[in-house]
Amino acid sequence: MSDGAALAGPDGALRCPWALSTPDYITYHDEEWGRPVHGDDALYERLSLEAFQSGLSWITILRRRETFRAAFAGFEIAKVAMFDEADRDRLLADPGIIRNGAKIDATMNNARVLAEWTPGELDALIWSYAPSGHVVPKTLADVPAVTPESTALSKALKKRGLRFVGPTTAYALMQACGLVNDHLKTCVARTP
Repeated sequence: MSDGAALAGPDGALRCPWALSTPDYITYHDEEWGRPVHGDDALYERLSLEAFQSGLSWITILRRRETFRAAFAGFEIAKVAMFDEADRDRLLADPGIIRNGAKIDATMNNARVLAEWTPGELDALIWSYAPSGHVVPKTLADVPAVTPESTALSKALKKRGLRFVGPTTAYALMQACGLVNDHLKTCVARTP
C-alpha cells in the first residue's frame, strides 16, 4: 500500500503513484503531464478535455482523446465556433466521446467565446495565473485540488464567458499544462 510517495514503475524508475495503473498513464505521465503547453488551440483542447473529465477518471478521457479530437475538429477554436445544432446532435450520438449535453454545450460555447479573442489572448490569460513559488510535493497528500491561483483563473475565465471551468478543473489544467509542476520530488519525470 502506498503512502502517497513515488513508487517504482515497471522499469524500476520512481513515479507519481497515480501514473502506474496502466501503460497509457505511464506514457501520459512521463511525456505530457506537467510539461508546458502554449497556444490557444492547444490550451482550448486541454481545457475542454479537463471539463469532460469532471466526475470521471482521467483514463476515460485519455483513451478517447483521439476520438474527441476527430469529433471536435482537432479542437481548432475557429472550426468549433462554427458548430451548429446538427453538430451538437452528431456529438450527442458519438459513442467515442462522453455524450454529456452540458459538457458538449460548454465546449461549443467556449469556442464561440474564444473565437472573439485576439490570437494569443487565451494563452496569455491562463499563463498569467502560473504561481511563482510552488511547493515541490513529496507525497500525493502535498498536492492540492484547488489553489488561490486556480480559483482566480476560474473566476477570470467565467467572467469572460467560459463555462465548465471551476477551480478544480482550472487546477487540473494548470497541472496538465505545466503552470505548476506537481510531479513528486523523487519522480523520474520531475524537471527543475
